[in-house]
Amino acid sequence: MHEYSIVSALLDRIESEATARGAASVHGVQVRIGDLAGVDRYLFRTAFETFRAGTICERAVLTIVPVETRWTCPRCGEPVSNGSALRCGSCGEPAALARGDEIFLDRIELEVP
Repeated sequence: MHEYSIVSALLDRIESEATARGAASVHGVQVRIGDLAGVDRYLFRTAFETFRAGTICERAVLTIVPVETRWTCPRCGEPVSNGSALRCGSCGEPAALARGDEIFLDRIELEVP
């Protein structure tokens, strides 16, 4: 369950950003998690709910935006359909992962006096 260590690092980052801006509290957090990020979104949310207690994020609402996997041809840039062979239909080049393995902190909604 590496979701717990990811959320712990996330909360540290949010705390750092909030402190740097003199925030009194955090109202919302938005993260993007790719389908191939190796993160269970349910466990991620559970970890956030668990670890935010007693932090500046105690009342923060977590929004998770799923990121669908996208493959493209590195040679010609053609998209490669999910569920198909991971080769370009035009030139036969093996597909490259264009998105879907990321975990990004998109937004922090702060209350700043």
